Amino acid sequence: MAFLVRRSRDRVEIRESLATPRGPRSRLLASFAEPLSPDALERAAARATRPFDRAALLRRARRSGIEVAERSREPEARAMLARLRRRDPLDPALAAALRNALADLPETGLPESLAEVAEWVGASSAQRGKALRDLLDLYGRIATSRPVPRRREERRFPRLSSLRKAG
Repeated sequence: MAFLVRRSRDRVEIRESLATPRGPRSRLLASFAEPLSPDALERAAARATRPFDRAALLRRARRSGIEVAERSREPEARAMLARLRRRDPLDPALAAALRNALADLPETGLPESLAEVAEWVGASSAQRGKALRDLLDLYGRIATSRPVPRRREERRFPRLSSLRKAG
């Protein structure tokens, strides 16, 4: 049976235990950075020598707080999209081959709500984290640059001048 071992904050290993003459041992099937993707499961299943239960492994991952991706990360496509968004030069022959290969794939279209965030498709977690920290830093600077609104001091007792003697 395969199991998960967290090695660092975002690094996880899929391992399986084996019985050997010298006692139980574990063998590395796949190592990945979170989230657990179908690609990592495929690599682990290919190397497994014992029955490999994907559903049980996914349940264990969710239970232990390991992020699970339902779809493949497709790092090559993400890297190419990031490169195209940066307007890096691309060999015209390669561009033509890409156009031809992509024309045969079914098109689902990009929802308009996601068009604005499409530039983050090829961004790594570190780049996204840096952008979030920059945004929070900007908010902090704006918030501290504004003067503190003056509030009228509430008085606990009426002013003496408002007390008029009847008479």
